[in-house]
Amino acid sequence: MWLTNSSLGRKVVMSVTGLFLLLFVTFHVLMNTVALISPDAYNMVCEFLGANWYALVATAILAAGFIVHIIYAFWLTMQNRKARGNDRYAVTTKPASVEWASQNMLVLGIVIVAFMIVHFAQFWAKMQFVEVCHQLGASCGDGSAVLLAADGMHHIKNAFGQMWTLPVYVIGLVALWFHMTHGFWSAFQSLGTTNNVWIPRFKTLGNWWATIVIGLFLIQAVVFTVQFAL
Repeated sequence: MWLTNSSLGRKVVMSVTGLFLLLFVTFHVLMNTVALISPDAYNMVCEFLGANWYALVATAILAAGFIVHIIYAFWLTMQNRKARGNDRYAVTTKPASVEWASQNMLVLGIVIVAFMIVHFAQFWAKMQFVEVCHQLGASCGDGSAVLLAADGMHHIKNAFGQMWTLPVYVIGLVALWFHMTHGFWSAFQSLGTTNNVWIPRFKTLGNWWATIVIGLFLIQAVVFTVQFAL
């Protein structure tokens, strides 16, 4: 199959899944911004996105995209190393401003995956996962865990009430910024936009997009830490 048997096909899969995940990250930061404005409204959003069928379908699609992106990242990295030595992320042109990110996309990805494991353990495992277990009749904690599953602010307080959470999030979010700024424009390049007019535009758009999204995440992490840990 073209998407798996050719280098170009694998790059297309990486690009599409990467852009899809970027849209989810954007949605996620907007959802978290609600928590800064109205904790009650945030809890309503969490309840809406609980163990409902549409939320579960979206979660499954997101998980599939995330897994495929990781698998293809390793696949392309091994292919690039075999073909081009130390080159880490095969692109046609590499602007100097993103050279470090380009050469270290796999390392950045590993840091992001480690960060996501912590994030999932602090939130998803205590929220949607608990609700699903409860609906299936399985035991995923005591009764209070089920009652608090949709209480997003409770889990934010627990997570950011611990001082170690902030530096972990800062490291993970900085890695995500580098990954997004390079991944955005290189995704469009892999999808066929290779001219010298549009690549700089996509690069600028990606830098602004990533900076706004990651900046909001960092603001949220600092505010929650000040609220609940200090």
